[in-house]
Amino acid sequence: MIVRKAVIPIAGLGTRHFPASHAVKKELFPVVGPDGIARALFHYHLLELESAGIEEICIIVQPGEEEMVRDYLRGPGDTYLKRLEKYPALLREAEQMRGFEKRISFAVQRRQEGYGHAVFQTKKFAAGEMVLLGLGDHLFRGKRLSPVAADFAPSPRPSGERVGVRGFELENKSASSPRPSPPLAKEEREKNPGLSSLSPYRELADSATISGGKSVSAVNRISADELKGYGTIAGTRRADNPRLIDVSLIIEKPAVAVAREKLHVNDLPTGTWLGWFGLHLLAPSIYDVLEEMIRDNVRDHGEFQLTRAQEIQRQREGYLALEMTGAERFDFGVPDDFVRSLQAFRGAS
Repeated sequence: MIVRKAVIPIAGLGTRHFPASHAVKKELFPVVGPDGIARALFHYHLLELESAGIEEICIIVQPGEEEMVRDYLRGPGDTYLKRLEKYPALLREAEQMRGFEKRISFAVQRRQEGYGHAVFQTKKFAAGEMVLLGLGDHLFRGKRLSPVAADFAPSPRPSGERVGVRGFELENKSASSPRPSPPLAKEEREKNPGLSSLSPYRELADSATISGGKSVSAVNRISADELKGYGTIAGTRRADNPRLIDVSLIIEKPAVAVAREKLHVNDLPTGTWLGWFGLHLLAPSIYDVLEEMIRDNVRDHGEFQLTRAQEIQRQREGYLALEMTGAERFDFGVPDDFVRSLQAFRGAS
């Protein structure tokens, strides 16, 4: 099974970034990449998804935001482009952005009723196919091999140091399946052999070939202090691929006592759990579950939560998780994490 579609939600209000987010949408905040180019935050998702072979991308927005995103991707007019001729890399960037503008579509979330509610707005876009979903205010990349990191990756940080990034340097034993690539991704791989073999987007999309049609969520190791921020799983590792886990329970932001009692995965150190990394490969039935939740007004803390839908889906048809062992996550969701992640993503020491 080839995963062709991806969803990026940027419909949030950015409340924690107010008042800056009142002037500029959070996902359009500038982020300097390892290559020294300043792009809008959400732009990096497009680069990674194209490199991973994704053909169609749907962006979830608030009413009226579609044109704002399109304006960004269309780029400047001819007069400004003329000025960019002295900067060939930036001129190429503008040309690539215009290509993205022709390929994206939008789903509109008219009411702020939770992450699950936002995802449900993309049911028509999914059209019965599996979709790759990524948090809009986080960025993800594989160690040294993602498109914006291939030649400019930061040096490994000392063990235990945290700067808004979650990365592990364990051996990657899973093999990626061959998949068709759009022209740009092919060109990038020709310049950098093996470019996206460790991209978390690519790895998760490729897991569709072994998931048996089940949803697969990327997970990574978290501590007791981090449980309050993530959906967390229990499950059993597969003997033939220990990074792949048959999930037996999913709980959103569990209390430490609950996690210690119920959320166990074999071969994890004491005091360590597996929580959501921020990327999900969702089977089409997730939309049926979300539709039922909205119809029956099943809410958590006043909102329709995706994690509850994922647990219901697990109970009905099973669910898998893939431990991210060679990937980094950068959290831009709150101001202090934003500042730390800016430096880490750029590759500053």
